Amino acid sequence: MNAVVAAVGLMLVLSLLRVHVVVSLIIGAVVGGLIAGLGIETTLKAFHDGLGGGAKVALSYALLGAFAVAISKSGVANVLAEKILQMVGRQDGKGTEVVKWMLIMVLLVAAMSSQNILPIHIAFIPLLVPPLLYVMGRLQLDRRLVACVLTFGLITPYMFLPVGFGGIFLKEILLANVAKGGADVTGINVMQAMMIPAAGMLFGLLVAVLFSYRKKRVYQEVAQGEVGSASSSYNAKSLLAAGAAVIAAFVVQLWLDSMVLGALVGFVVFSVSGVVGWKESDDLFTDGMKMMAMIGFIMITASGFAEVMRETGQIQTLVDSSVGVIGESKATGAILMLLVGLLITMGIGSSFSTVPIIAAIFVPLAMQLGFSPLAIVSLVGTAGALGDAGSPASDSTLGPTSGLNMDGQHSHIWDTVVPTFIHYNVPLLGFGWAAAMLL
Repeated sequence: MNAVVAAVGLMLVLSLLRVHVVVSLIIGAVVGGLIAGLGIETTLKAFHDGLGGGAKVALSYALLGAFAVAISKSGVANVLAEKILQMVGRQDGKGTEVVKWMLIMVLLVAAMSSQNILPIHIAFIPLLVPPLLYVMGRLQLDRRLVACVLTFGLITPYMFLPVGFGGIFLKEILLANVAKGGADVTGINVMQAMMIPAAGMLFGLLVAVLFSYRKKRVYQEVAQGEVGSASSSYNAKSLLAAGAAVIAAFVVQLWLDSMVLGALVGFVVFSVSGVVGWKESDDLFTDGMKMMAMIGFIMITASGFAEVMRETGQIQTLVDSSVGVIGESKATGAILMLLVGLLITMGIGSSFSTVPIIAAIFVPLAMQLGFSPLAIVSLVGTAGALGDAGSPASDSTLGPTSGLNMDGQHSHIWDTVVPTFIHYNVPLLGFGWAAAMLL
């Protein structure tokens, strides 16, 4: 059996059986290395060597967590939660439905903005979502729907709009690696290439919102203020400080291309303004890092897992075996490339990290089959984004869980990963295949 298939399959099965994702990744990596004949020592060395690759991301999320707690301390999230709660209290029947859709739109806009307008990625979730859990409970809003909404907002903008994280993914990673693979991407409109796959994401969102999770779901009641921000008090000074801190973090991040320094500067602004007192800054900073610690550890472990998969050398074997099945059929080639991309990305958990691997293998194959450069960009981009929406180790699924499970009533696997896999990965396969055939 192919070691990559075995490792990813085992990791997914263990995760579905509610084994912690970190444990599942470690076991999957070890089994994959042993099946590939690396031996336990070589496997563990590759795993350890790969851990450093996730350290930068983990540190970024830890500091973003501290920044998020500081923003929460300012009371911004409480302002929003109180306004929505007041609306819920004044409404009943159809009026409550209006409030529910407004809440969904707020979360969708926030998630999309976190990728392009204010690229703080998942850091907004633990500051915005927990104070709203009480409101969601009052509305009996299915949190699986919220997870789908947040994941859509975290993925679709970067895979379609070439600004913010989208500029990094589409231009610096996708187009650059497709060109490195030998395809001529001169004059390629990357938005045109990714338009149909992005439409697949929109289709999945509409199915989740209008059909799958439209019914009410009852949760154990959460007392208002029991979970969420560090303080429910706010004033004009704290709100102005929050605005200044967000702008400062945004400017520094764009200027130095560093989420770490951006989050750090934002936290310092809060401290200097007095919203976060010097005596409590240490505790708040620690609380924020703890809040994002699980995501950081999973991302670090996923980097070790990915390194073992690369060390096995069987990613190429997996693709070579697919080539034998493809023959000269473009239709078969497109679907097999997408499926292999799904498998690889599900294991690595990051489309940004997967695209260079996929492009090096798929671009020459796609050129041989006669796909146009536009279709090749669409194929590689879709294959890379596939696993992001349904991998247990993806920050696009870990982020929503970090906010929705603050009271322990939301399962990462069954309430985030499985719903997002069904509603996004399945349509992406179909729409990605259609894009490859039509472009």
